[in-house]
Amino acid sequence: MKTIFLNYLAVLGLLIGVSCSDEDLQTPIENNSEAPSQVTDVSVVNLKGKAKVSYKLPKDQDLLYVKASYTLANGREMEVKSSFYNSSMLLEGFSGAQANEVKITTVNRSEIESAPVLVTVNPLRAPIFDVYESVESGAAFGGVYLKADNPDREDVALLLMEKDDLGDWVINPNSVYTSTDEISSTIRGFDTLSQEFAITVRDRWLNYTDTLFTTIKPLFEEAIPKSGYRGLELPNDAPRHNSTPLSGLWDGNLMNWSGVYLTQGTYTENLHMFTIDMGVEAKLSRIVIWDYPEYFNGRTYYYKGCMKRFEIYGSEELDTSGDLSSWTLLGTYEEIKPSGLPYGQQNNEDYETAVAGFSWEVPADMPKMRYLRIRNLENWEGGKSLAIGEIQVYGNTKF
Repeated sequence: MKTIFLNYLAVLGLLIGVSCSDEDLQTPIENNSEAPSQVTDVSVVNLKGKAKVSYKLPKDQDLLYVKASYTLANGREMEVKSSFYNSSMLLEGFSGAQANEVKITTVNRSEIESAPVLVTVNPLRAPIFDVYESVESGAAFGGVYLKADNPDREDVALLLMEKDDLGDWVINPNSVYTSTDEISSTIRGFDTLSQEFAITVRDRWLNYTDTLFTTIKPLFEEAIPKSGYRGLELPNDAPRHNSTPLSGLWDGNLMNWSGVYLTQGTYTENLHMFTIDMGVEAKLSRIVIWDYPEYFNGRTYYYKGCMKRFEIYGSEELDTSGDLSSWTLLGTYEEIKPSGLPYGQQNNEDYETAVAGFSWEVPADMPKMRYLRIRNLENWEGGKSLAIGEIQVYGNTKF
């Protein structure tokens, strides 16, 4: 027993020694105090808010990486590193349309830097300025709509500002943060009073555009109470999935089985459609639809029966024949995945957008409605069936 105990102490001492040795080795393995050679044959391609710098690497055997250091127009210090396997690097964050000096150094495995090579880059105007020039804004039901083009799919923020009680401009917390190419969003929660707003565009490096000032009077909007909703079954409506009642569309359960609504995937006689009675007449402003997320890699939207292209019809009077010729087409809509990722893939912005519900606007010149029909043209899988978690209609019952 004594021998075993002594062996245990010996092993413990060895482990402690190894641990101490590991701490002592938190320094470069090599010890070369000589600075590496510089990069050569440097060339620059100027892009929108960016610059691609290419170079020829030195032949130093212990070269570890190349480093570029530069300062943005807003004072932010930038540092980009590229391994010795690469012969170029992308420098980002410039507001553009002005010359910037970049210091390029090589670094060896002993973390010794070479003397800098000074390069001048002159990036084109950053994408946020193109986004800013395309901004459209105006009155929406219950708020302000913002539209803009972002063809480069840059991460941008459309910041909507309003004045606080002291008269200072403050950013609305529901401002738009996105990388989608066609920006269209409505920021709600405003009173129906005329007020001043300011709009600016910012990128992730905190570059800002000029500010657009406008006066907007939001339109009155209310949520049509779900307590009055009821399902109808017209002759050409699609049969429902046996476990999902039509009332699952307004039970407050946004995504969990069986408080959702699906049509039968085997039904092929007509395009998949369903009908509801809102219980009151209203001049509609928008219809918010929460898709049903399938159980795939967690919960996945833009998938299977989630509607991709669809139509919404309305009517003041109910025609029980099911003939759509007596209904008014309120709009044809297409769901866009913000990221543009392939089918079955989604990022956080995709998920958060779907969880918040898709708000489908109804043209302001449409007459009052009481009955609605939604007809799916194509789901994300390429079929006709539909899968919806919840629906909420908005408008004005006091028209």
